[in-house]
Amino acid sequence: MADNSFEGKRNAADLLQLVVFELGGEEFGVEIMNVQEIIRMPEMTQIPQSPDFVEGVINLRGRIIVVVNLSKRFNLQSRVADENSRIIVVEIGNSVVGMIVDSVNEVLRIPISSVEPAPELVMSKVSRNYLKGVGKIDKRLLILLDLGRVLTVEEVSEITNLV
Repeated sequence: MADNSFEGKRNAADLLQLVVFELGGEEFGVEIMNVQEIIRMPEMTQIPQSPDFVEGVINLRGRIIVVVNLSKRFNLQSRVADENSRIIVVEIGNSVVGMIVDSVNEVLRIPISSVEPAPELVMSKVSRNYLKGVGKIDKRLLILLDLGRVLTVEEVSEITNLV
């Protein structure tokens, strides 16, 4: 499964650059190429009749961005936002979406060769559909998200049409 996620990056010396964040007590990573910026939690405007995982919209320097709560999306224990909570602004397809996470820990480079398909234990918490694989770094495991699958094309279209 992880093999097709990193097409064209087969050389063992190739590195994957990730933004590492925490969600529901687990460490996740997304490719930094998909991340536009990371911001503190601003005030949000709620959108009536939006899916339950959509927290609202924010005005980011004149751009209206829909913000989703990844904990709700993945059916994980949702935490009350605090000073560590962040919004990772990412590009999914042709849309820009904000994703609420518990905290952003670091930017990390890992060898692509250290990425393996997600084991069953991980898949019980987060659907395999959302994953690229698991990165092994020393004794840590990073769950690598496939942003193109976190929201379906239909969902992205639906939530961007809300604003």
